[in-house]
Amino acid sequence: MLALGGAAGAVVALGGAGTVAGAADRTAGGPGTLDAVKTAASASDACMALTTEQIEGPYYIDYELFRKNVVEDRTGIPLLLVLRAVDGGTCRPLRNSAVEIWHCDASGVYSGYTQVGNGGGGGTPPGPPPSGTPTTPPDGPGGPGGGGGHATPTDDLTWLRGIQMTDQQGFVTFRTVFPGWYTGRAVHIHTKVHTGGSRGPDGYTGGRTCHTGQFYFSEDAVRATADVAPYSANSVPRVTLDQDSIYPGTGAAGGLLELVYDRRHIERGVIGHLTMAVDPDAANDGIGAPGAPAPAASPSPSA
Repeated sequence: MLALGGAAGAVVALGGAGTVAGAADRTAGGPGTLDAVKTAASASDACMALTTEQIEGPYYIDYELFRKNVVEDRTGIPLLLVLRAVDGGTCRPLRNSAVEIWHCDASGVYSGYTQVGNGGGGGTPPGPPPSGTPTTPPDGPGGPGGGGGHATPTDDLTWLRGIQMTDQQGFVTFRTVFPGWYTGRAVHIHTKVHTGGSRGPDGYTGGRTCHTGQFYFSEDAVRATADVAPYSANSVPRVTLDQDSIYPGTGAAGGLLELVYDRRHIERGVIGHLTMAVDPDAANDGIGAPGAPAPAASPSPSA
């Protein structure tokens, strides 16, 4: 998917920490990083396995905030999230569909749930982190609401939440910050894809939620953020991808993002990108227990 050349040493100029003022537009191998990411994704004619359905988690709020920049007042490493939605049966882009994201900030806290803190649903800011390995992650069975059920919001804050309509090639781009971590989960971003409806003055109406998933980050990238403020102030023990009970371990099909960043200076910013293959006629709201990987529409290319 990533036909950039020299991308491993990309210099991603997204602006200083805490701002997402400019799109990444160059790499060590040449200009046009963002355009190259989209071109590489669009050029692939290969069908792929349907992207794995995952639970919604307890911290979803149906705000329908149509916006590209979701940062508001949050500080952290700038992240440009480039997502593409395609029909898993035809491999054609899903046009005029809605892609929604939400995630925690650098300290592991979700807007709408600031009184929960980063302790995984304790109801108040957490004290000393628990010892041992968590057995019931907050986004899984036994967490708030159970099985991905909904937790009651504690405030009206909206940072790091947003929704956009896909363009003619199925793309949306969000400006956000690299997420932090909280008790029981690896670093991740939640997503929903809505099809069959339309955007109007009252938000997105009609249609269905055809896909609910989560995006994940490589261990190398997450470890690199741990030494950068404000991530370095997060004392909660971090769960790795291998330890996470929800990440299916299937690479891109399971939500693992392709990342472009300067490995010596991740604080300069990161591009994360992924193509999601979904069934536009399905209904997957992510409320139930974590599901098994969805059946493949056709053999998946190597990730």
